[in-house]
Amino acid sequence: MAAGRGGGRGRMLVVPLLLVALQLAGGASAGALPVVINTWAFRKAAETAWRVLQLGGSELDAVERGCGQCEIDQCDGSVGYGGSPDESGETTLDAMIMDGNTMEVGAVADLRHVKNAIGVARKVIEYTKHTLLVGESASLFAVKMGFPYEDLTTQESLSVYSKWLGQDCQPNYWKNVVPDSSKSCGPYKRPENVTSKEEQTISERSVHNHDTIGMVVIGRSGTVASGTSTNGAVHKIPGRVGDSPIAGAGSYADSTAGGAAATGDGDVMMRFLPSYLAVEYMRMGIDPAVACQKVISRIQKYAPNFFGAVICANTTGSYGAACNKIPGFTQFHFMVSSPLLSQPTEQVVDCI
Repeated sequence: MAAGRGGGRGRMLVVPLLLVALQLAGGASAGALPVVINTWAFRKAAETAWRVLQLGGSELDAVERGCGQCEIDQCDGSVGYGGSPDESGETTLDAMIMDGNTMEVGAVADLRHVKNAIGVARKVIEYTKHTLLVGESASLFAVKMGFPYEDLTTQESLSVYSKWLGQDCQPNYWKNVVPDSSKSCGPYKRPENVTSKEEQTISERSVHNHDTIGMVVIGRSGTVASGTSTNGAVHKIPGRVGDSPIAGAGSYADSTAGGAAATGDGDVMMRFLPSYLAVEYMRMGIDPAVACQKVISRIQKYAPNFFGAVICANTTGSYGAACNKIPGFTQFHFMVSSPLLSQPTEQVVDCI
């Protein structure tokens, strides 16, 4: 009997050690609720969302406050005001929030002069029958909802813009135009004789700058909410909208299956609805880490050099992440908060 009890203690030690190994590898976790998972090592965002849940706030509250924290902190210059100026020098914001119980979505894109984009997105759910508002009209809606109308430009964003102009507007997002967009600034126009050629390149912005906070929150009862916030691609063509505010692309939540969020090259990733696809894989019973990997693999078939990652969590609290391996981007860092962890914890997954 003594030997049997000793063996039991040994087995009891193996389980937590295995869990730690899985977490360190970025693989799927054992499930526990509630859980908060967000893209990149945005610790304060994770801590804020977790605190909201612990104080009795809803899953939507946690997503709004967590992503909102990144807007305040200007996370890596890729979220919130004062970052990623477009080719006119202006910072604009995209955000979305989704309720996995009702499947309602609120989103804003190309939002000007309002700092709290995720807050405005939530107001779209609460006070309209719409899903997505864009541009200056979205800003006017925000003002009606009580948000201050203010300048999103900072000395830092002006400096980034000025430096870009001094580099002959390199890099940029034009192609097949005159003058040659790879050598000079615009204004550009369509040439009389178009020779289509798309270069498969990896932009400096993509590899060396994080972008988009994406967050999934699953409450104690399995209720799922998700959201995103970003200031988009630096030096983008004015009016450009990426994947972040698009339901199923930037993020997706369904309380019958789970939630997912994507980050990276939104112009490519939005074509594949990666967040929706990941949730549907999880609905089929596929492990969250494997669901994320399958999504990345699908995009790789068409865009092998794309920059991107996906986070996934199911309604049992299991989670995972995956990313596409390219030069300069071989690992993806993300944050997890769970009862199994003593505090919000940065985790890492090797790209595939």
